[in-house]
Amino acid sequence: MQALNKLRQLDQYPKINEDFYSRTLSGGLITIVSSVLMILLFFSELRLFLSVEKSSELVVDTARGEVLQINVNVTFPALACSVVSLDAMDISGEQHLDVKHNIYKKRLDSTGLILDAPKPDAINQPKIEKPLQKHGGRLEHNETYCGSCFGAETADDECCNSCEEVREAYRKKGWAVTNPDLIDQCKREGFLQKIKEEEGEGCNVYGSLEVNKVAGNFHFAPGKSFQQSNMHVHDLLAFGKDSFNLSHTIKEISFGAHFPGVVNPLDRVERIQETPHGIYQYFIKVVPTVYTDIRGRRIVSNQFSVTDHFKEKEPGKAQSLPGVFFFYDLSPIKVKFTERRTSFFHFLTNVCAIVGGVFTVAGIIDAFVYHGQRAIRKKIDLGKHR
Repeated sequence: MQALNKLRQLDQYPKINEDFYSRTLSGGLITIVSSVLMILLFFSELRLFLSVEKSSELVVDTARGEVLQINVNVTFPALACSVVSLDAMDISGEQHLDVKHNIYKKRLDSTGLILDAPKPDAINQPKIEKPLQKHGGRLEHNETYCGSCFGAETADDECCNSCEEVREAYRKKGWAVTNPDLIDQCKREGFLQKIKEEEGEGCNVYGSLEVNKVAGNFHFAPGKSFQQSNMHVHDLLAFGKDSFNLSHTIKEISFGAHFPGVVNPLDRVERIQETPHGIYQYFIKVVPTVYTDIRGRRIVSNQFSVTDHFKEKEPGKAQSLPGVFFFYDLSPIKVKFTERRTSFFHFLTNVCAIVGGVFTVAGIIDAFVYHGQRAIRKKIDLGKHR
């Protein structure tokens, strides 16, 4: 009874009975329930006030002459680093063949572990110490080594002091290296032997490249690329293989800087090549995006959607260039995301509405319960007197 009396004292909806207030047990229960509900709704509103809401807006992208940053991180478990190369080109005619700037490679063994790479290895090959003299013969006083480019030099004083430099000179001429053993630098460096030793290795290619902000493509393909009769080709004959395993795992393909909530649909995509010939094609639609956080900091980036396709070699037709191709196009619509917080006055208004609304509704319920109890008691009393 003492506990019930204490609960009755909590009644915030006292009933006027002639000249005095009366507190009821039901009123105390309703007070507790309404108070708990007020507290829960208050903290719910406080959480919304402290959280950040994000609004979106679509506008026409009027930017011109900008640069598009493409971040790549792709692993080829069955393609050696000495074989794979990265090229980029766009509809304006600009080409970046065998991209080396800000692009790195890591050699991987058959289990995916990194081989002898304490730091990222650049694509460039090291130079050999004593290349073949361009004009042969012994070195004279003050004479330095100058390797022959085997007819691919563009100037009389041009030197090719490594197999990679000879291949680069051939690429600029639009020639393919068909037999590396005929090139002294490649023979000394053991070019073919190195390819055989790396058989079964994988390669992780990662980094970033900057291209014009227009439609284009970039692709990973075996061999060094060059232009021949206005066609993009790769020197595959030097490897002595008619097929390449282009199975790959995409750790990251993104366009621009990271921003909160961005989803890159190609991340963690894995493809296993089951046929000896074919190319992988990814068709990407890039949507320019500007994200403004709560502090007013603008992040200019991009989102994208993608569809992919594996194109097998058709019987009776020549084999197209094997590789993993990413074709991208840009949307003319830009998305703007802006972070905002609810204003304090809006929060205060909602808190007052919560307190007043719950208090009023609880009072109506208490009055309904109280008068209902009184009506029931009167009927009970009338029945006893009869």
